[in-house]
Amino acid sequence: MAGLATVLGSGAMTNTIAEIEDSSCILAIGTSTTDAHPIAGYRIKKAVRKGARLIVANPKAVDLCRFADLYLPIRPGSDVALLMGMARVIVEEGLMDQKYIEERCENFDEFKQALDAFPPAFVEEVTGVPREKIALAARLYAAGKPASILYCMGITQHSHGTDNVLAVSNLALLTGNLGKVSGGVNPLRGQNNVQGACDMGLLPNVFTGYQRVDNPEARAKFEKAWGCSLSGAPGLTHTEIFDAAYNGKIKALYLVGENPLLTEANASHAAEAIKKLDFFVVQDIFLTETARLADVVLPAATFAEKDGTFTNTERRVQRVRRVIEPVGQAKPDWWITCAVARAMGAQGFDFNSPAEIFNEIASLTPSYAGISYARLEQSGGIQWPCPTAEHPGTAILHTEKFATPSGKGKLVALQYRPPAEQPDAAYPLVLTTDRSLFQYHGTMTRRAPGLDGLNGEELVCINPADAKNLGVAGGDLVDVVSRRGRVKVKAKLTRRCRPGVVSMSFHFAECPTNVLTSPALDPVAKTPETKVCAVRIEKL
Repeated sequence: MAGLATVLGSGAMTNTIAEIEDSSCILAIGTSTTDAHPIAGYRIKKAVRKGARLIVANPKAVDLCRFADLYLPIRPGSDVALLMGMARVIVEEGLMDQKYIEERCENFDEFKQALDAFPPAFVEEVTGVPREKIALAARLYAAGKPASILYCMGITQHSHGTDNVLAVSNLALLTGNLGKVSGGVNPLRGQNNVQGACDMGLLPNVFTGYQRVDNPEARAKFEKAWGCSLSGAPGLTHTEIFDAAYNGKIKALYLVGENPLLTEANASHAAEAIKKLDFFVVQDIFLTETARLADVVLPAATFAEKDGTFTNTERRVQRVRRVIEPVGQAKPDWWITCAVARAMGAQGFDFNSPAEIFNEIASLTPSYAGISYARLEQSGGIQWPCPTAEHPGTAILHTEKFATPSGKGKLVALQYRPPAEQPDAAYPLVLTTDRSLFQYHGTMTRRAPGLDGLNGEELVCINPADAKNLGVAGGDLVDVVSRRGRVKVKAKLTRRCRPGVVSMSFHFAECPTNVLTSPALDPVAKTPETKVCAVRIEKL
């Protein structure tokens, strides 16, 4: 499953955003699409108006539920049970695409045997959703041709996030929805160039285009191009870096465009790790909470002050053009990187423009090989993979075969693993985090008075039944306490949260939600379990 896992693990959509509106059925799981991705959310609403069936699976009744045919209020961390339970219904009722499975899939027998561990009673108990609703969801999804799955960090930010993604893939393979127009598995990226950053090798185990560092042939290619020797050992992930700094194994850190004091799981741990560094550099567009701890701050240009490219969530590479001169001493990120490298005596950093850098990217990255600034100037963007200058780009992945040794997609036998952190008598509620339509982490949006006027403070959303038991009324100031920290916040009573579950966003420095969240990691992706955190609420 290496090739398919590479694409899904890269967070790349298999299809385009525009195709969503022509899907017959949409399963939106672990995503508050109209809040976090309003353009994709608009396409979903258009699809519904055209007659598509919409299934929403989320611990919180997000805004998208207003348009849904079926809402599944699952317990946080029960995604594998739900998806494998749906798969069992599809197999038992003969709703799978048998021809597609025979021609394009492998490992079906082992996968089918694994479904024995997900009987309806068990799935209902784990998810908290009646078995009849789960069966209905399975039938709606299997009957919808084509059917699209959309997901976001509600799927990935778990101690079993990799299993969640594989369970999503299983469902799409089982019903023949991968490689089809308006179908596919479509993870929605959080920011405008997160996809591009990953494509460029900002992951610890790959070079550009997901070429693995432990592949001798790939490593030799980059060594020849760069005139240096490169390690074949994968580096540390984002979370592991802070652990290593805390334990004294990393002495210096160069942080670019990140504000971990606000966004890192168990954020207090990240702050302590930073304080133990001998030398800390931050490169950012504003003096963030994290930048205030730095020994050196390098002022970077904003998107409006620099030229370059962004690669969005549907793999579309697009030009970005400077519209104003950089303010003050700010410089484009590429310029700063090159200047620092040259000051350290490094060779190969004599670039004069982003276009020159992109030419090197294309020369070393097969999926970008056919993309150039000249072509981008003549188009609205090109989707990778684009292997040659004549290639139009690839709107839909896996139309003929998967990037695996056999060319087939692997159905993966999965087991249910509960969240790493469980509620108990001391911490009886489960906190899950979500996003606001009006804020994003706070580095930029909190500096816009209009947005703060629409959503200017953190709130903890509580089901009225839980609030009654706690003696909490709407607007009361409460402490939310986890095994790692506590924050003061106003309570908001809402039936959007199921009993036993509370929710908060994480955009506000005055109330840093992530001092609460769990640092438990997925063993493969090393993603922290920020979506499941045991807490208690104390009325002040």
